[in-house]
Amino acid sequence: MAAQAAAVGIRALLFDLDNTLVDTAGASSRAQRRVEDLLKSQYGYEESTAKLVIEKFNTKLQMENLDCIPGVNIDEERILLFEAALQETDGLDPDQGLAAKCYFLWKATRLQHMHIPDEVKAMLRSLRQSYKLLLLTNGSATVQREKISACQCQQYFDTIVIGGEHQEQKPALSIFQKCFQLLGVEADGCMMIGDNLDTDIKGGVNAGLGATVWINNNNVTCDEGAMPDYTVKSVLEVMDILGKERV
Repeated sequence: MAAQAAAVGIRALLFDLDNTLVDTAGASSRAQRRVEDLLKSQYGYEESTAKLVIEKFNTKLQMENLDCIPGVNIDEERILLFEAALQETDGLDPDQGLAAKCYFLWKATRLQHMHIPDEVKAMLRSLRQSYKLLLLTNGSATVQREKISACQCQQYFDTIVIGGEHQEQKPALSIFQKCFQLLGVEADGCMMIGDNLDTDIKGGVNAGLGATVWINNNNVTCDEGAMPDYTVKSVLEVMDILGKERV
């Protein structure tokens, strides 16, 4: 991070979860490899074919929009995604049994590798002595609650807000206003920390937050439409921004 003045007047910190505090991308990659190994070792898939199944599943997963549909069973819906990915790849009749095996292996492996690194836990404990901390994450309530439970992060936050439990998610103004209300802090006293320019940074800027911090995990270029106040490579650099000693 280039030298910048420390943020002042901040009373509350809003943290994103996925790929900000938790390496969700890394956990997903491990899960995908386990499914590929299952398909190759037990079902005779060639490596390229097994990878294609995963690619198709990921494409369908990224298009998934079940966050606000009441009563939807996420597990059942994602089994159907694997079933479609398998069928499109090998052209055979739908095999829900194999799809279920792939999905539950993927899910269990991903959750197994969802954790907050020790140094990030230490940072959160330190920050909570001086600031109110709120976890603000988009996604299905069921899926995000499972992640939160897996990484045991409730203890580090004053409150947790999950987009799928509200009418609108980041970058909508309404969900940021809900956070301000829960924290009892005005917008200009809050800082948003996250990895997504479209949801975390644009949302924070449009909501009038005192500062936004972009975790640029992939060395991508920031476009003109979402200019964060600070750009860092690691969430640990938040301590520097706040003028705090790292722990």
